Amino acid sequence: MHLKNICILFFLCSFTFLGQEKITLSGTVYDNSNNETLIGVSIYFPNLNAGTTTNEYGFYSITIPKGTYKIQVSYLGYTTLQETLNLVEKTTKNFNLVEETESLDEIIIESNIEKLNIRTPQMSVNKLTASTIKQIPVVLGEADIIKSLILLPGVTSAGDGASGFNVRGGAADQNLILLDEAIVFNSSHLFGFFSVFNPDVIKDVQLYKGGIPAKYGGRLSSVLDIYQKEGNSKNFNITGGIGLVSSRLLVEGPLEKEKSSFLIGGRASYAHLFLPLFNNDNKAYFYDLNSKINYRFNDTNNVFLSTYFGKDVFGINDSFVNSYGNTVVNLRWNHLFSDKLFSNLSLIYSDYFYGLILDFVGFEWDSGITNFNLKYDFKHYLNEKLKLSYGVNNIYIKFNPGKIIPNREDSGIVAEKLIDKYANEFAAYVEAEHKISNKLTLQYGVRFSNFLRLGQDELNTYQNNQAVIFNNQFKKYESATPTGTENFKRSDVISSFSNFEPRFSMSYTLDDNTSIKASYNRMAQYLHLLSNTASPTPLDVWTPSGKYIQPQLLDQFAVGYFKSIKDGDYSLETEAFYKDIKNRIDYINGANLIANNEIETVILNGKARAYGLEVLFKKNEGKFKGWLAYTLSQSEQLTVGRNANEPGINRGNWYSTPYDKTHDFSINASYELNEKWTFNSNFVFQTGQPTNYPVGQYELQGLNVPIYDDNRRNADRLPAYHRLDISATLTPKKNKNRKWQGEWVFGIYNLYGRQNAASLAFRQNDETMQNEALQTSIFGIVPSVTYNFKF
Repeated sequence: MHLKNICILFFLCSFTFLGQEKITLSGTVYDNSNNETLIGVSIYFPNLNAGTTTNEYGFYSITIPKGTYKIQVSYLGYTTLQETLNLVEKTTKNFNLVEETESLDEIIIESNIEKLNIRTPQMSVNKLTASTIKQIPVVLGEADIIKSLILLPGVTSAGDGASGFNVRGGAADQNLILLDEAIVFNSSHLFGFFSVFNPDVIKDVQLYKGGIPAKYGGRLSSVLDIYQKEGNSKNFNITGGIGLVSSRLLVEGPLEKEKSSFLIGGRASYAHLFLPLFNNDNKAYFYDLNSKINYRFNDTNNVFLSTYFGKDVFGINDSFVNSYGNTVVNLRWNHLFSDKLFSNLSLIYSDYFYGLILDFVGFEWDSGITNFNLKYDFKHYLNEKLKLSYGVNNIYIKFNPGKIIPNREDSGIVAEKLIDKYANEFAAYVEAEHKISNKLTLQYGVRFSNFLRLGQDELNTYQNNQAVIFNNQFKKYESATPTGTENFKRSDVISSFSNFEPRFSMSYTLDDNTSIKASYNRMAQYLHLLSNTASPTPLDVWTPSGKYIQPQLLDQFAVGYFKSIKDGDYSLETEAFYKDIKNRIDYINGANLIANNEIETVILNGKARAYGLEVLFKKNEGKFKGWLAYTLSQSEQLTVGRNANEPGINRGNWYSTPYDKTHDFSINASYELNEKWTFNSNFVFQTGQPTNYPVGQYELQGLNVPIYDDNRRNADRLPAYHRLDISATLTPKKNKNRKWQGEWVFGIYNLYGRQNAASLAFRQNDETMQNEALQTSIFGIVPSVTYNFKF
């Protein structure tokens, strides 16, 4: 090769290299009105077809070639910001977005009800921010995050007044619920009528149903990740609402303008105050309190302190009083090591307590679960094609199964303390988001978890290490009698479990508006909620894995097709999933779970599976918005015999889980008539909940007694569940010209008065002496009115 040609080649290579020299642009995106950081904001460079999104604390970082580019910063409900940037060196650039319209803070389904992110490998996730949850009609007019989730595909509940929620055929205890990263063990007020989350305080909500990122663990079915607002660091303001059964108030403002802020939000019900007017001594009420303080030391260090406390009280004539609630505290430190490395260190306390006073019997009952959590998470933006997430998490857990305390000298009750249990759960993870090409993006990683069942005062031993025995004579499972006990020091390890939990997801773009996605995740769950009801109750007790109870293990596969139609005005999401679960516990017939110190004697380990198809079609723009969701699924459990002589449960055949819903269909619609009136409605249809009906009867002393077949578990179903809800929001025109802004929300829950069955009981009619089915329903038609305000 001639020297001239070599020089030309060298020059061209050098020019190419220099032309590809990269710089990093990073910063934080804020709401211009209150300086709140915004989560999930899109930072996009059209000329490069490259972009990123802000993390949970509003931070972003992207590495691109030097040059002059147009940038678009967009977020639902805010005016898109467009600028031209000349980027010649690493740059820190913060953005302030302005709301498109001035209105009360609300909550919108954003999964995305605005623009579908076709290219991201994350799938099976729905996002909520604070406008449609308040618009969704709910019972008694109280806006509710959990009730809104049930309108999404793959999410169901046990019915009206039921606690918790079920995701893709999983149990309620398989959902990890986080409030500012703190675990919430009970998400319901008043046994499921309301959720514990005050919508005025919430900034962002994400529900992961599959393809769950490696930073999450400890539960099998889903992760509900909720972040509270940080408080307005620019102006002092008050937001609230007055309803028929409860009211709420939020106060926020700056401690040091544009540097630190505070937030205090309270909510309470008061319907019980009117009961004495009707000579009724019963009571049923709840209250909760949210608070948050944040301080921005500089551009690289932020500190947050957030708390939540909530309590429920239910009583009958003071002879029966039930109280329960959650307490969480989280101290967090955000630190920016560089423009490419973001970190968050959290110290978290979480407690769930349950109390019961039975004066007519003469004792009090107390139980709960407490944990201390230290976690350190990092987000490393290596380059424009590769991002790393990694961190560690350690949780120390104390279980208080229960304590009986006599409260009368003549009660005859003997004080008893069930044995406390202790455990430690450690996890470390690493995950990469890798853009392979313009069409293919991968997200892959692994989580390592280790669970230690720590020493306790006493642990029962059993013959052949079997806490459950099979009675060949009566052909049924029975509780084994302990042969002795073992004693341990608190530092001893009774059992140890370790699991590698790989995660993988991918997105392949067919064109700018269409992609296919696939995911796989393995999850391990070491805690179990002991409940033999379809809906959790406050009396249910959490217990750890150990010598007789194995951790649950999940493998979930999902594949989906995603399409944005007419530039995002419409969107279509379809997903098929399959879940396989090992070591899912079930109970022997006649199991007693209350105040049982030998809970392992009523538990058998089996397996479960769930599979289905989800469809979500949304209209995202215009005066008329809404979505249609449909899920076709099956959720089953199998508990076979431990040897050839044992039949297992249900003769060793698959049977429906209590939360199996074959068909789940919902419609949500919103219509903005004008600036004053907005109308909303939703319709829900679900297959009836599995149950058992009698298979025969026999006569005893003149009474007909129904017979149930223990080998037909969950073989029948309650009638199908369906209802229609509507609401109308009136916003006075004079709101625009004054500081005080208000709105009226009128609603009707269950418009056509459907008597949905919460349960069916069978009894003999006292007059006809014939057997009859007695249906219990919670709600008929429920009207409501709420006044929301802000100033």
